[in-house]
Amino acid sequence: MAFLDWVLHPTELWAGFWYVMKHAPPDEKTNKLQVSGEMKRCYDFLEMTSRSFAAVIQELNPKLRDAICLFYLVLRGLDTIEDDMTIPGAKKRRLLETFHEVIYQKGWTFSESGPDEKDAILLVEFDVVITEFLLLSAEYREVIADITKRMGAGMAKYTHTRVETLDDYNEYCHYVAGLVGHGLSRLFAVSGLEDSSVGERLELANSMGLFLQKTNITRDINEDVLDGRCFWPKTIWSAYADNEDDLISKRNRENGMRALNEMCLNVLAHIPDVMEYLSQIKEPSVFRFCAIPQVMAVATIVLCFDNANVLDDNVKIRKGEALKLISQATTLDNVKRVFYRYMVDLEKKNRPDNHVYEQVRKITQKTKNDIAATLKGGAPVDFTMEYLAIALFLVTAFFFFYSYSQSKQELA
Repeated sequence: MAFLDWVLHPTELWAGFWYVMKHAPPDEKTNKLQVSGEMKRCYDFLEMTSRSFAAVIQELNPKLRDAICLFYLVLRGLDTIEDDMTIPGAKKRRLLETFHEVIYQKGWTFSESGPDEKDAILLVEFDVVITEFLLLSAEYREVIADITKRMGAGMAKYTHTRVETLDDYNEYCHYVAGLVGHGLSRLFAVSGLEDSSVGERLELANSMGLFLQKTNITRDINEDVLDGRCFWPKTIWSAYADNEDDLISKRNRENGMRALNEMCLNVLAHIPDVMEYLSQIKEPSVFRFCAIPQVMAVATIVLCFDNANVLDDNVKIRKGEALKLISQATTLDNVKRVFYRYMVDLEKKNRPDNHVYEQVRKITQKTKNDIAATLKGGAPVDFTMEYLAIALFLVTAFFFFYSYSQSKQELA
Protein backbone atom coordinates (compact mmCIF):
# COMPACT_ATOMS: atom_id res chain seq x y z
CA MET A 1 0.00 0.00 0.00
CA ALA A 2 2.83 2.38 0.87
CA PHE A 3 4.52 1.63 -2.47
CA LEU A 4 1.27 2.37 -4.30
CA ASP A 5 0.96 5.68 -2.43
CA TRP A 6 4.42 6.71 -3.62
CA VAL A 7 3.63 5.66 -7.20
CA LEU A 8 0.35 7.57 -7.28
CA HIS A 9 1.97 10.63 -5.71
CA PRO A 10 5.44 10.93 -7.32
CA THR A 11 6.00 14.49 -6.09
CA GLU A 12 5.75 13.12 -2.55
CA LEU A 13 8.45 10.57 -3.34
CA TRP A 14 10.75 13.38 -4.43
CA ALA A 15 9.83 15.38 -1.30
CA GLY A 16 10.71 12.38 0.88
CA PHE A 17 14.10 12.00 -0.84
CA TRP A 18 14.73 15.76 -0.44
CA TYR A 19 13.82 15.67 3.25
CA VAL A 20 16.04 12.69 4.05
CA MET A 21 19.00 14.25 2.24
CA LYS A 22 18.62 17.66 3.85
CA HIS A 23 17.55 16.83 7.42
CA ALA A 24 19.56 15.00 10.02
CA PRO A 25 17.65 12.90 12.58
CA PRO A 26 16.52 15.01 15.58
CA ASP A 27 18.95 13.35 18.00
CA GLU A 28 21.84 14.01 15.61
CA LYS A 29 20.78 17.65 15.35
CA THR A 30 20.80 17.93 19.13
CA ASN A 31 24.36 16.63 19.26
CA LYS A 32 25.39 19.33 16.79
CA LEU A 33 23.79 22.14 18.79
CA GLN A 34 26.23 24.03 20.97
CA VAL A 35 24.27 23.73 24.23
CA SER A 36 25.09 22.98 27.84
CA GLY A 37 24.44 19.61 29.46
CA GLU A 38 21.17 20.75 31.04
CA MET A 39 19.96 22.41 27.86
CA LYS A 40 20.88 19.31 25.87
CA ARG A 41 18.62 17.34 28.20
CA CYS A 42 15.85 19.82 27.42
CA TYR A 43 16.28 19.12 23.71
CA ASP A 44 16.15 15.41 24.56
CA PHE A 45 12.77 16.06 26.24
CA LEU A 46 11.67 17.95 23.16
CA GLU A 47 12.41 14.93 20.97
CA MET A 48 10.64 12.59 23.41
CA THR A 49 7.46 14.67 23.52
CA SER A 50 7.25 15.77 19.89
CA ARG A 51 9.72 14.80 17.19
CA SER A 52 7.94 17.01 14.66
CA PHE A 53 8.26 20.11 16.85
CA ALA A 54 11.83 19.16 17.71
CA ALA A 55 12.80 19.35 14.05
CA VAL A 56 11.34 22.81 13.39
CA ILE A 57 12.44 24.31 16.73
CA GLN A 58 16.03 23.16 16.21
CA GLU A 59 16.09 24.95 12.86
CA LEU A 60 15.11 28.29 14.42
CA ASN A 61 17.45 31.27 14.61
CA PRO A 62 19.75 30.81 17.66
CA LYS A 63 18.35 34.02 19.21
CA LEU A 64 15.00 32.24 19.60
CA ARG A 65 15.78 28.54 19.66
CA ASP A 66 16.35 27.92 23.38
CA ALA A 67 13.57 30.25 24.51
CA ILE A 68 10.98 28.54 22.32
CA CYS A 69 12.24 25.08 23.28
CA LEU A 70 11.73 25.96 26.95
CA PHE A 71 8.39 27.66 26.25
CA TYR A 72 7.20 24.46 24.58
CA LEU A 73 8.43 22.25 27.46
CA VAL A 74 6.80 24.44 30.13
CA LEU A 75 3.46 24.28 28.30
CA ARG A 76 3.92 20.55 27.65
CA GLY A 77 4.38 20.05 31.38
CA LEU A 78 1.20 22.04 32.03
CA ASP A 79 -0.67 20.08 29.36
CA THR A 80 0.52 16.74 30.80
CA ILE A 81 -1.06 17.66 34.13
CA GLU A 82 -4.30 18.73 32.45
CA ASP A 83 -4.53 15.50 30.42
CA ASP A 84 -3.87 13.22 33.41
CA MET A 85 -7.26 11.82 34.44
CA THR A 86 -5.76 10.16 37.55
CA ILE A 87 -5.01 13.44 39.34
CA PRO A 88 -7.92 14.42 41.65
CA GLY A 89 -9.86 17.46 40.42
CA ALA A 90 -9.02 19.86 43.23
CA LYS A 91 -5.32 18.98 43.16
CA LYS A 92 -5.21 19.28 39.37
CA ARG A 93 -6.80 22.74 39.45
CA ARG A 94 -4.32 23.88 42.09
CA LEU A 95 -1.37 22.65 40.03
CA LEU A 96 -2.68 24.30 36.87
CA GLU A 97 -3.36 27.62 38.60
CA THR A 98 0.07 27.79 40.26
CA PHE A 99 2.27 26.32 37.51
CA HIS A 100 3.51 29.80 36.55
CA GLU A 101 4.99 30.03 40.06
CA VAL A 102 6.45 26.51 39.93
CA ILE A 103 8.73 27.43 37.01
CA TYR A 104 10.58 29.84 39.34
CA GLN A 105 11.11 27.17 42.05
CA LYS A 106 14.52 25.56 41.67
CA GLY A 107 14.42 21.80 42.12
CA TRP A 108 10.65 21.37 41.66
CA THR A 109 9.57 18.02 40.20
CA PHE A 110 6.36 16.01 40.00
CA SER A 111 6.25 12.22 40.19
CA GLU A 112 2.54 11.54 40.69
CA SER A 113 1.49 11.17 37.06
CA GLY A 114 -0.71 8.25 36.07
CA PRO A 115 0.92 5.10 34.67
CA ASP A 116 -0.30 5.83 31.12
CA GLU A 117 1.09 9.37 30.86
CA LYS A 118 3.71 9.10 28.13
CA ASP A 119 5.29 12.47 28.99
CA ALA A 120 5.51 11.81 32.74
CA ILE A 121 9.34 11.74 32.56
CA LEU A 122 9.30 15.45 31.70
CA LEU A 123 7.64 16.27 35.03
CA VAL A 124 9.86 13.82 36.92
CA GLU A 125 12.90 15.79 35.72
CA PHE A 126 11.25 19.18 35.45
CA ASP A 127 13.96 20.75 37.61
CA VAL A 128 16.18 20.61 34.50
CA VAL A 129 13.69 22.77 32.58
CA ILE A 130 13.43 25.21 35.49
CA THR A 131 17.21 25.57 35.69
CA GLU A 132 17.45 26.58 32.03
CA PHE A 133 14.31 28.74 32.17
CA LEU A 134 15.88 30.83 34.93
CA LEU A 135 18.91 31.48 32.71
CA LEU A 136 16.80 33.14 29.99
CA SER A 137 16.67 36.90 29.72
CA ALA A 138 14.02 38.61 31.87
CA GLU A 139 12.01 39.57 28.78
CA TYR A 140 11.71 35.97 27.64
CA ARG A 141 10.88 34.74 31.17
CA GLU A 142 8.16 37.35 31.56
CA VAL A 143 6.37 36.27 28.37
CA ILE A 144 6.59 32.54 29.20
CA ALA A 145 5.38 33.00 32.78
CA ASP A 146 2.49 35.26 31.74
CA ILE A 147 1.22 32.81 29.11
CA THR A 148 1.63 29.89 31.54
CA LYS A 149 -0.43 31.73 34.17
CA ARG A 150 -3.26 32.55 31.78
CA MET A 151 -3.27 29.13 30.17
CA GLY A 152 -3.24 27.35 33.53
CA ALA A 153 -6.21 29.41 34.73
CA GLY A 154 -8.14 28.57 31.57
CA MET A 155 -7.33 24.88 31.79
CA ALA A 156 -8.39 24.85 35.45
CA LYS A 157 -11.73 26.38 34.49
CA TYR A 158 -12.42 23.68 31.92
CA THR A 159 -11.65 20.80 34.29
CA HIS A 160 -15.17 21.38 35.66
CA THR A 161 -16.82 23.33 32.82
CA ARG A 162 -18.19 21.69 29.67
CA VAL A 163 -17.86 23.14 26.18
CA GLU A 164 -21.50 24.01 25.55
CA THR A 165 -21.63 27.01 23.22
CA LEU A 166 -19.52 28.30 20.35
CA ASP A 167 -18.27 31.02 22.70
CA ASP A 168 -17.12 28.28 25.12
CA TYR A 169 -15.42 26.48 22.24
CA ASN A 170 -13.57 29.60 21.11
CA GLU A 171 -12.60 30.40 24.69
CA TYR A 172 -11.33 26.88 25.42
CA CYS A 173 -9.30 26.85 22.20
CA HIS A 174 -7.94 30.29 23.08
CA TYR A 175 -6.72 29.04 26.45
CA VAL A 176 -5.01 25.91 25.12
CA ALA A 177 -3.78 27.14 21.71
CA GLY A 178 -4.55 30.80 21.04
CA LEU A 179 -2.39 31.78 24.00
CA VAL A 180 0.46 29.77 22.48
CA GLY A 181 0.13 32.01 19.42
CA HIS A 182 0.19 35.06 21.71
CA GLY A 183 3.32 33.86 23.47
CA LEU A 184 5.21 32.92 20.32
CA SER A 185 4.36 36.23 18.66
CA ARG A 186 5.59 38.17 21.69
CA LEU A 187 8.79 36.10 21.78
CA PHE A 188 9.36 36.78 18.07
CA ALA A 189 9.02 40.51 18.74
CA VAL A 190 11.19 40.47 21.89
CA SER A 191 13.97 38.68 19.99
CA GLY A 192 14.16 41.57 17.52
CA LEU A 193 13.86 39.14 14.60
CA GLU A 194 10.32 40.33 13.85
CA ASP A 195 8.70 43.75 14.00
CA SER A 196 7.11 44.77 17.31
CA SER A 197 3.70 44.80 15.59
CA VAL A 198 3.83 40.99 15.39
CA GLY A 199 3.64 40.90 19.18
CA GLU A 200 0.79 43.40 19.22
CA ARG A 201 -1.65 42.01 16.62
CA LEU A 202 -2.65 39.20 18.93
CA GLU A 203 -6.06 38.60 17.35
CA LEU A 204 -4.21 37.16 14.34
CA ALA A 205 -1.94 35.12 16.59
CA ASN A 206 -5.02 33.76 18.34
CA SER A 207 -6.50 32.60 15.01
CA MET A 208 -3.25 30.79 14.18
CA GLY A 209 -3.63 28.75 17.35
CA LEU A 210 -7.36 28.18 16.89
CA PHE A 211 -6.88 26.93 13.33
CA LEU A 212 -4.51 24.24 14.62
CA GLN A 213 -6.43 23.32 17.78
CA LYS A 214 -9.84 23.14 16.11
CA THR A 215 -8.40 20.94 13.38
CA ASN A 216 -7.08 18.53 16.02
CA ILE A 217 -10.35 18.57 17.98
CA THR A 218 -12.33 17.87 14.83
CA ARG A 219 -10.06 15.02 13.76
CA ASP A 220 -9.80 13.42 17.24
CA ILE A 221 -13.53 12.96 17.89
CA ASN A 222 -13.42 9.15 17.87
CA GLU A 223 -10.48 8.93 20.26
CA ASP A 224 -11.91 11.61 22.59
CA VAL A 225 -15.38 10.05 22.83
CA LEU A 226 -13.88 6.63 23.53
CA ASP A 227 -11.83 8.29 26.31
CA GLY A 228 -15.03 9.68 27.81
CA ARG A 229 -14.66 13.31 26.79
CA CYS A 230 -15.77 15.58 23.97
CA PHE A 231 -14.55 19.03 22.97
CA TRP A 232 -17.03 19.54 20.14
CA PRO A 233 -19.41 22.30 21.30
CA LYS A 234 -22.80 20.96 22.36
CA THR A 235 -24.41 23.73 20.31
CA ILE A 236 -23.27 21.86 17.19
CA TRP A 237 -23.45 18.18 18.10
CA SER A 238 -26.75 18.26 20.03
CA ALA A 239 -28.59 19.04 16.79
CA TYR A 240 -27.50 15.64 15.44
CA ALA A 241 -27.07 13.34 18.45
CA ASP A 242 -28.63 12.72 21.86
CA ASN A 243 -25.20 12.20 23.45
CA GLU A 244 -21.52 12.19 22.52
CA ASP A 245 -21.44 8.43 21.95
CA ASP A 246 -24.10 8.77 19.25
CA LEU A 247 -21.75 11.08 17.30
CA ILE A 248 -19.53 8.15 16.34
CA SER A 249 -22.21 5.46 16.26
CA LYS A 250 -22.68 3.79 12.89
CA ARG A 251 -26.44 3.79 13.54
CA ASN A 252 -26.34 7.59 13.52
CA ARG A 253 -23.80 7.97 10.74
CA GLU A 254 -25.69 10.43 8.54
CA ASN A 255 -26.23 12.85 11.43
CA GLY A 256 -22.69 12.32 12.66
CA MET A 257 -21.42 13.37 9.24
CA ARG A 258 -23.51 16.52 9.37
CA ALA A 259 -21.97 17.44 12.73
CA LEU A 260 -18.48 16.66 11.38
CA ASN A 261 -18.94 18.94 8.38
CA GLU A 262 -20.16 21.80 10.60
CA MET A 263 -17.03 21.40 12.71
CA CYS A 264 -14.89 21.55 9.57
CA LEU A 265 -16.73 24.68 8.45
CA ASN A 266 -15.93 26.32 11.79
CA VAL A 267 -12.21 25.65 11.25
CA LEU A 268 -12.16 27.05 7.73
CA ALA A 269 -13.36 30.45 8.95
CA HIS A 270 -9.86 31.12 10.38
CA ILE A 271 -8.04 30.88 7.03
CA PRO A 272 -8.05 34.64 6.25
CA ASP A 273 -6.38 35.46 9.59
CA VAL A 274 -3.82 32.69 9.06
CA MET A 275 -2.82 34.12 5.69
CA GLU A 276 -2.63 37.66 7.08
CA TYR A 277 -0.50 36.57 10.04
CA LEU A 278 1.99 34.73 7.82
CA SER A 279 2.25 37.76 5.55
CA GLN A 280 3.82 39.78 8.38
CA ILE A 281 6.56 37.24 9.24
CA LYS A 282 9.89 38.12 7.60
CA GLU A 283 12.68 36.05 9.21
CA PRO A 284 13.00 32.78 7.20
CA SER A 285 13.37 30.33 10.09
CA VAL A 286 10.49 31.95 11.98
CA PHE A 287 8.34 31.81 8.85
CA ARG A 288 8.96 28.08 8.40
CA PHE A 289 8.30 27.48 12.09
CA CYS A 290 4.91 29.20 11.75
CA ALA A 291 3.97 27.94 8.29
CA ILE A 292 4.63 24.21 8.60
CA PRO A 293 1.89 23.51 11.21
CA GLN A 294 -0.58 25.63 9.23
CA VAL A 295 -0.10 23.78 5.93
CA MET A 296 -0.39 20.48 7.83
CA ALA A 297 -3.63 21.73 9.36
CA VAL A 298 -5.24 22.78 6.08
CA ALA A 299 -4.35 19.39 4.58
CA THR A 300 -5.82 17.62 7.61
CA ILE A 301 -9.09 19.55 7.75
CA VAL A 302 -9.69 19.00 4.03
CA LEU A 303 -9.04 15.29 4.59
CA CYS A 304 -11.56 15.29 7.46
CA PHE A 305 -14.33 17.06 5.56
CA ASP A 306 -17.15 14.67 4.65
CA ASN A 307 -14.92 11.72 5.61
CA ALA A 308 -16.76 9.01 7.55
CA ASN A 309 -13.44 7.48 8.63
CA VAL A 310 -13.01 10.39 11.08
CA LEU A 311 -15.91 8.99 13.13
CA ASP A 312 -14.34 5.52 13.23
CA ASP A 313 -10.64 6.20 13.61
CA ASN A 314 -7.89 8.81 13.88
CA VAL A 315 -7.21 9.83 10.29
CA LYS A 316 -3.87 11.29 9.20
CA ILE A 317 -2.44 12.71 6.03
CA ARG A 318 0.04 10.50 4.19
CA LYS A 319 3.64 10.66 5.38
CA GLY A 320 4.78 11.57 1.88
CA GLU A 321 2.20 14.34 1.79
CA ALA A 322 3.50 15.69 5.10
CA LEU A 323 7.09 15.71 3.82
CA LYS A 324 5.98 17.49 0.66
CA LEU A 325 4.23 20.15 2.75
CA ILE A 326 7.36 20.65 4.87
CA SER A 327 9.43 21.14 1.73
CA GLN A 328 6.95 23.69 0.37
CA ALA A 329 6.44 25.80 3.52
CA THR A 330 9.41 28.07 2.79
CA THR A 331 7.89 31.29 1.45
CA LEU A 332 4.56 33.09 1.58
CA ASP A 333 3.93 32.46 -2.12
CA ASN A 334 4.56 28.74 -1.68
CA VAL A 335 2.17 28.59 1.27
CA LYS A 336 -0.46 30.41 -0.76
CA ARG A 337 -0.08 27.78 -3.49
CA VAL A 338 -0.56 25.03 -0.90
CA PHE A 339 -3.74 26.61 0.46
CA TYR A 340 -5.04 27.15 -3.07
CA ARG A 341 -4.44 23.50 -3.94
CA TYR A 342 -6.35 22.28 -0.89
CA MET A 343 -9.23 24.66 -1.56
CA VAL A 344 -9.51 23.05 -5.00
CA ASP A 345 -9.54 19.62 -3.33
CA LEU A 346 -12.19 20.79 -0.89
CA GLU A 347 -14.36 22.07 -3.72
CA LYS A 348 -14.30 18.60 -5.27
CA LYS A 349 -15.43 17.02 -1.98
CA ASN A 350 -18.15 19.60 -1.33
CA ARG A 351 -21.26 17.97 -2.77
CA PRO A 352 -24.35 20.12 -3.55
CA ASP A 353 -26.50 17.93 -1.26
CA ASN A 354 -24.24 18.71 1.70
CA HIS A 355 -26.11 20.93 4.17
CA VAL A 356 -23.07 23.26 4.51
CA TYR A 357 -22.39 23.26 0.77
CA GLU A 358 -23.05 26.96 0.22
CA GLN A 359 -20.98 28.17 3.19
CA VAL A 360 -18.04 25.97 2.22
CA ARG A 361 -18.33 27.05 -1.42
CA LYS A 362 -18.11 30.72 -0.41
CA ILE A 363 -15.03 30.14 1.75
CA THR A 364 -13.17 28.13 -0.88
CA GLN A 365 -14.01 30.62 -3.63
CA LYS A 366 -13.01 33.65 -1.54
CA THR A 367 -9.75 32.02 -0.45
CA LYS A 368 -8.87 31.11 -4.05
CA ASN A 369 -9.75 34.59 -5.30
CA ASP A 370 -7.71 36.28 -2.55
CA ILE A 371 -4.69 34.09 -3.29
CA ALA A 372 -4.93 34.50 -7.07
CA ALA A 373 -5.11 38.29 -6.65
CA THR A 374 -1.90 38.47 -4.60
CA LEU A 375 0.15 35.60 -6.06
CA LYS A 376 2.75 36.31 -8.71
CA GLY A 377 1.50 34.75 -11.94
CA GLY A 378 -2.06 34.47 -10.67
CA ALA A 379 -3.83 31.22 -9.79
CA PRO A 380 -1.54 28.16 -9.52
CA VAL A 381 -1.70 25.51 -12.25
CA ASP A 382 -2.30 21.92 -11.14
CA PHE A 383 0.01 19.42 -12.86
CA THR A 384 -1.15 16.42 -10.81
CA MET A 385 -2.56 14.48 -13.77
CA GLU A 386 0.59 15.08 -15.81
CA TYR A 387 2.77 13.83 -12.93
CA LEU A 388 0.52 10.80 -12.49
CA ALA A 389 0.68 9.97 -16.21
CA ILE A 390 4.48 10.14 -16.15
CA ALA A 391 4.62 7.97 -13.03
CA LEU A 392 2.34 5.33 -14.51
CA PHE A 393 4.37 5.36 -17.75
CA LEU A 394 7.63 4.83 -15.82
CA VAL A 395 6.16 2.01 -13.72
CA THR A 396 4.72 0.33 -16.81
CA ALA A 397 8.03 0.69 -18.64
CA PHE A 398 9.92 -0.78 -15.68
CA PHE A 399 7.72 -3.86 -15.48
CA PHE A 400 7.82 -4.30 -19.25
CA PHE A 401 11.62 -4.26 -19.43
CA TYR A 402 11.88 -6.42 -16.31
CA SER A 403 9.53 -9.03 -17.78
CA TYR A 404 11.38 -8.84 -21.10
CA SER A 405 14.77 -9.40 -19.46
CA GLN A 406 13.40 -12.33 -17.43
CA SER A 407 11.95 -14.01 -20.51
CA LYS A 408 15.25 -13.60 -22.38
CA GLN A 409 17.11 -15.27 -19.49
CA GLU A 410 14.67 -18.18 -19.53
CA LEU A 411 15.09 -18.65 -23.30
CA ALA A 412 18.86 -18.55 -22.92
